Amino acid sequence: MANVPTRLSAFTGAEPRFALFSYENRRAILPYLYIAPAVALFFLLMLFPMAMVFRYSLLEGAILSPAPVFVGLDNFRQIFADPVFRQSIGQTLYFTVMSVVFHLIIGLAFALMLNSKRINPTARAILRVLYILPWLFTAVIIAIIWRLILDPNGVVNSVLIEIGIVDFKIEWFSSPSTAIHALTFVNIWAGYPLYMVTLLAGLQGISEELYEAAEIDGASATQQLWHVTLPQLRPIIVSIALLDFIWTMQVFPLVWMTTGGGPIHSTEMMSVYTYKLAFSRFQFSLASASAVVIFILSMSMTYFYIRHQKAAR
Repeated sequence: MANVPTRLSAFTGAEPRFALFSYENRRAILPYLYIAPAVALFFLLMLFPMAMVFRYSLLEGAILSPAPVFVGLDNFRQIFADPVFRQSIGQTLYFTVMSVVFHLIIGLAFALMLNSKRINPTARAILRVLYILPWLFTAVIIAIIWRLILDPNGVVNSVLIEIGIVDFKIEWFSSPSTAIHALTFVNIWAGYPLYMVTLLAGLQGISEELYEAAEIDGASATQQLWHVTLPQLRPIIVSIALLDFIWTMQVFPLVWMTTGGGPIHSTEMMSVYTYKLAFSRFQFSLASASAVVIFILSMSMTYFYIRHQKAAR
């Protein structure tokens, strides 16, 4: 029936009417109609707010002033001149790099343990449940748990004093010398299960024939790890590490719920610095400039992630 207008037009020499609503055109347009709601939501909830933040970063008195003034890059110069912002960049990088490195080390160690045939299957099932527990908690619950554990009168100090390692109560989250390290430790504890689960799936996909061939060649367990296991896991490791770097660099709830960026800015991350500018000091133009800096750093890591994904195909 779809060919009837074409046949009539060929016979009469007239163009078919309503060609826009032909079967072929409707079929070509239909997929775009399906994705149109998602595209509209993406524009309204992502692209439009991002464009507004970029615009605010170039203005003075954004949001609060009825007539904001265009100042170009002055907001960026102002935040980079702030020593607290420069300090937050260094602390964010320390927090992120240490978290990613130890996430990988701990996650790989636990994945190798759970993949080992030397452990009883029942014990492995129990260990999987125990090791994945930190992943089930929200940032609020994690912050509450570790604020209690690392309290000056908490379990950790009691144990350390009891066994004689220290003779005083350490204020883990209240001392500028220990706060950033304690916060990084908590984030490592909360994030390693993602690596563990992902790497365990990768380990279970490695062919046993590779290990058998390595054993025939006389390779030790360490040599098998370096020359068989890690090369096979390399695409997974690179992908999850890049994603973890992007996510950790933007972390906010855990920092805010544990230290709030203190004491004396010792745990001030870029995300916390931006939040304080916007909602404590109401300097939305400077906050927008800081958010743009975070966006640029995140997009630079996203670029490497996309390049790696394309190269891995």
